[in-house]
Amino acid sequence: MNDPVPILMYHAVGHEPAPAAHRLSVSPEAFAAQMEVVADRGLTPLTTAELAEAWRTGGPLPARPVLITFDDGYEGVHRHALPVLAKHGFASTVFVSTGWLRGAYDEGGALDTMLDWAQVRELAAAGTEIGGHSHSHPQLDQVDDRRLWYETLRCKEILREELGRAPVSFAYPYGYSDRRVRRTVRAAGYAQALAVGNGVARRRQGPYALERLTVRRSTGIEEFARLVEGRAIGRTFAADRVLTKGYAVVRRARGAARAAGRLAV
Repeated sequence: MNDPVPILMYHAVGHEPAPAAHRLSVSPEAFAAQMEVVADRGLTPLTTAELAEAWRTGGPLPARPVLITFDDGYEGVHRHALPVLAKHGFASTVFVSTGWLRGAYDEGGALDTMLDWAQVRELAAAGTEIGGHSHSHPQLDQVDDRRLWYETLRCKEILREELGRAPVSFAYPYGYSDRRVRRTVRAAGYAQALAVGNGVARRRQGPYALERLTVRRSTGIEEFARLVEGRAIGRTFAADRVLTKGYAVVRRARGAARAAGRLAV
């Protein structure tokens, strides 16, 4: 029950993604090859809700679990990833920013072509877990309490209206959270939430700070195999960790400055 679980974080899947989405995209061919690796190694994909429920209750897990997650809600997840997942019978979780999806709630700002609601419903009907990713994809730890509540609750309300049930899993936009954000996500009714961290998920991280592994355009097949096997992860993401630590200092300073400003008013 305490063994590490790799949680893969994807974004766009496409041949020619928009420049803003390119670095965190994968080609359809790369995604298909990566799923072959998952199948060949005997890994069992779960939804985010299934993993969290097992860790919360002490329920059984397969011998080699893995999670396949997608952030934002890009159209290529339906066009390119869903057929590959269906071929293997793989579960997955798609975390959508409801204000970016095509349709009645679209507020603009999306980086590439997004899913429409008919496609979201098709994904859900195929067994994909649909999770929340805020409404308009802000950096949640940098917004005030009112906006934070709006982003988490509006996303949940729209998904409940469109899919007939509320989401139970959440992923933080950009991977950023702090105690206030995690407390709000929990109070909004989400049972678990995913960060980034570029490490394997472990039960001791708690249900609102589970780490994921970023899959990029530059991720080669040998590197991908190491990720799903939990090998050389620290070396793979060494540069990311340095940047993350440095940016964390900046973000804490910004937060302190905003708090001081509120107290001075």
